[in-house]
Amino acid sequence: MWPFRWGSSRAGGKRPLGPLGEKIAVRCLRERGYKILARNYRCPVGEADIIALDRSTRSELGCETIAFVEVKTRSSEQYVDPESAVDVRKQRQLCRVARHYLAHHRTGGRAARFDVVSILIPQDGRRQVRHIIDAFPPP
Repeated sequence: MWPFRWGSSRAGGKRPLGPLGEKIAVRCLRERGYKILARNYRCPVGEADIIALDRSTRSELGCETIAFVEVKTRSSEQYVDPESAVDVRKQRQLCRVARHYLAHHRTGGRAARFDVVSILIPQDGRRQVRHIIDAFPPP
């Protein structure tokens, strides 16, 4: 059997990993002072898991930053760590979504970047969350 199962659930639990990971990511971002602008933003060119406003960049950049966040959740690092799943194809797709969002919403000249939130939820339940800020440049 292929090692990855679509719609796999948490060890013994009934909750799918994807939505659980996104919920954890939103909590993590809010704890760091981000304002969530959209979850599961869909447009004709694709989807972004989370779009958030990072206000902490105001003093450094002179403006707030819109972060387009890809969330990757896994139950094991046996085959690949979660953030490695954000390959060049996924980066290009997220960049297209970002362009669409920025073109269709008032952003007030804010900067934009791409983040990845990597979540590992092993069978023992100890979550590991990594927030990778500015994870990749626009492809």
